[in-house]
Amino acid sequence: MIIHDDLNLSYSGASAESLGHFRRALHQFQCYIEDPVASVDAAIKASPEFVMGHILKAYLHLLGTEPAAIPVARGCLAATVGMPANARERGHIDAVAQMLDGQWRRAGRLLEDVSIDHPRDILALQAGHLADFYVGNTRMLRDRIARALPAWSPDLPGYHALLGMHAFGLEENADYARAEAQGRAAVELEPRDGWAQHAVAHVMEMQCRTPDGIAWMRANPAAWSTDSFFKVHLWWHLALFHLELGEIDEVLALFDGPIHGERSTMVLDMIDASALLWRLHLRGVDLGQRWSTVADGWQPLATAGNYAFNDVHAVMAFVGARRPDAIAEVLQTQEAVLLGNDDNEAFTREVGHPLTLALKAFGQGAYDDTVRLLRPLREIAHRFGGSHAQRDLLDLTLIEAALRAGQHNLATALCAERQPSRGHSPLTRQLLRRCEPLSLAA
Repeated sequence: MIIHDDLNLSYSGASAESLGHFRRALHQFQCYIEDPVASVDAAIKASPEFVMGHILKAYLHLLGTEPAAIPVARGCLAATVGMPANARERGHIDAVAQMLDGQWRRAGRLLEDVSIDHPRDILALQAGHLADFYVGNTRMLRDRIARALPAWSPDLPGYHALLGMHAFGLEENADYARAEAQGRAAVELEPRDGWAQHAVAHVMEMQCRTPDGIAWMRANPAAWSTDSFFKVHLWWHLALFHLELGEIDEVLALFDGPIHGERSTMVLDMIDASALLWRLHLRGVDLGQRWSTVADGWQPLATAGNYAFNDVHAVMAFVGARRPDAIAEVLQTQEAVLLGNDDNEAFTREVGHPLTLALKAFGQGAYDDTVRLLRPLREIAHRFGGSHAQRDLLDLTLIEAALRAGQHNLATALCAERQPSRGHSPLTRQLLRRCEPLSLAA
């Protein structure tokens, strides 16, 4: 059976009932709220031959980079074998197969082709957008969505998600004014759109508009945090604004509460926990047992070897918790990854492995080694994914390592580099003051 939705896309094996569940799952996925897996399971139960139901479920288990979810996604792909599918659906099937093989760039290209032929396929756009994020394809974060915009209008379901994704792509390409406008428009259309909310937060982080960022995040937290599986990352953004102001007590309260209070072991949540604690660690803040709880969450996942960006954040926790054996296990896993031929081999070889070694050196007090390892990575760090805001951790670690190594000229130069965009930042001023005695002594 073939049925069409409100975007004039056809679906093989679907019924009116199953399509309703599917559209609900799509909306939940677009906003990062509620339980899209339960909704898509309902769609599959209503129509077991619903090809895109199985494919959406596969994406939901692949796009969080959770190691334990990969077998579920593999089962979803296997379920589609022999099912009737149109050309658009076959494009999705092929993209999922490539993701399962670790070929994220190829998957992104396949989804690009689907979107070119079917610019209203919002799932192809969203899955492709996230693939672009994971491989560090900054240009396509913007342009994949920009290509589809002319085919859309505000009255179409999911338009807010298109604006939110475009906002994030614009921000990552430093088009801040347009990014903020698009993101705000998306949130106005759908206040629960967590991706759009976060795109505007990224703009304010990049422009160091700290008071604006706090006001933006605190204006309506119920909309973006209620029953949201993206809420930890959004609370993390609020914590970064408070950290920029040096409001350590507020940052720790956010960490102990909405960021890590529930001890989530979702990979994306633990990345935020590690990243926030590492920033506090660089400032010499006493973190008590906080590192241990995050390291405990990483322990069973850190040797999955499926995404170098995850490895690095696990190692931050292991350095903070003083677990050299766990660091050694990650490094051993990375050595095995380097024998492969998927995209994570490149992520690991180019950025993940040397960055892991740099973090290990920092934890051992070998700050000259940290500097040596980090300096070549800054201009290529985007190759293993993440956002500009997340990768700023490399710069902050390099500055701190240079200060501790007594490399005063480098530390001064790196701080001066931050002044045009963050000259009014309390953190920047603090780092510059730490450089001054070194410069005078020289």
